[in-house]
Amino acid sequence: MPSPDFALETALLAQGLGLVAGIDEAGRGPLAGPVAAAAVILDSARIPSGLGDSKKLSARARAQVFDLILQQAVAVGIAFVPHDVIDRINIRAASLLAMQRACASLAIAPGYALIDGRDIPPGLSCPARAIIGGDAACASIAAASIIAKVARDRLMQRLDGLAPAWGFGQHMGYATKAHRDAILRHGASPFHRLSFAPLRRDKP
Repeated sequence: MPSPDFALETALLAQGLGLVAGIDEAGRGPLAGPVAAAAVILDSARIPSGLGDSKKLSARARAQVFDLILQQAVAVGIAFVPHDVIDRINIRAASLLAMQRACASLAIAPGYALIDGRDIPPGLSCPARAIIGGDAACASIAAASIIAKVARDRLMQRLDGLAPAWGFGQHMGYATKAHRDAILRHGASPFHRLSFAPLRRDKP
């Protein structure tokens, strides 16, 4: 399968639009923990090797590329939106908010942003384009997907130390059988999304 490339970013740079950021999120589906997002501005002369859709890389490969991105990128921004805000505003809005915050946290403001998915986050400080499947095609978005995934996984491993009964360090909050069984035994942890089934309690 072809690796994501820098062709779209190169075309935008040639138009004089300024630095290009790729933006992606991780953690829309889990039952617990925050949604994370990252924004990455890559250096056209130092594209990290091993970029790919974070969901298709092994944990070890993601960790290695994560370090390369931090070393070689022009700028990296990371943001989290916690579980209680997800419950309040819904996961779609929380994901878009995390992406907007990640972009805003970049040390260097981009002139253009490439977003994975269908939606452009409101409140971005620059023009943007949404690309379905962007993490598999666009190097900057692939880099952002890896940063967001690794950052979120590491946070979930820390939460595992605070709430060990639910096994967050193994499943990162996703709805595995072991996680669902832990919820049946212990109920909700302080980090669960109470708006997600099986914890959601619909009003009669």
